[in-house]
Amino acid sequence: MTASMDWIIDGLPEDTQQLLRSFVKDVIKTYGTQLESVVLFGSAVRGEFLPGRSNINVLLFLTSYDVALLTQYTTLHARWSKEQIVVPLFLTREDLQSAASVFPLEYLDIQDSHRALWGQDPFVGFKVDTRYLAGEVLQGLRGNLLRVRQRLVEGSATVEAITVLLPISVTALLPVLRGVQRLFGRAVLSQGGPLVKDIEAACAIDLSGIRDALLLKRGQISPGHKEVPRFMERYLESLGRLSMSVERQIRNTQA
Repeated sequence: MTASMDWIIDGLPEDTQQLLRSFVKDVIKTYGTQLESVVLFGSAVRGEFLPGRSNINVLLFLTSYDVALLTQYTTLHARWSKEQIVVPLFLTREDLQSAASVFPLEYLDIQDSHRALWGQDPFVGFKVDTRYLAGEVLQGLRGNLLRVRQRLVEGSATVEAITVLLPISVTALLPVLRGVQRLFGRAVLSQGGPLVKDIEAACAIDLSGIRDALLLKRGQISPGHKEVPRFMERYLESLGRLSMSVERQIRNTQA
């Protein structure tokens, strides 16, 4: 079924939906018959979009993506990046399956929470190869931990650096947590708060540092300058604890 332009996305502010309609029209005008689909994914579909805080993520399915076609998007980016629409993922239908085999974590997440804004929905009947899911989940957990440590030093561990770093890190962590749920055979939850609580129950560990980072990301808490370093300390403790617990459970399952 072809997606029309009269869609309504529950939980997404009407002005953001109008903005997306204008964006799609611009993309159609730019690419014409070379465009096959425009797909929205991420927090805007998941019901966790925060105006002024959340980015808008889209997939553009093109007939090809040579340098000339990619370059055509630069004008659109100059305009729409100001509206928090990040540079899209560019794919063709032909390489969707191979990409999903290499990145099962990301494509399972997109498949679960996406909306075709224009064109055919490429995920109808689509199946993700999950043979490498466990490896990508472990890489996501350990990689996040290593990047946080590195970025903390790069930012001289200042309060300003930490308050930027924590929301970025926990945002990248949420899809990994949904990957953990898939590996453990649990119901996959879209909302961040219930998701973290479910992982706490599954692993029988305290992830309060991750929960606090999520509240900070959503603007629901505002720690004082003296508290911020402690937030980072607790976040790193929780992330390290989670990584070891998931690694142990995966090893036990594969033994």
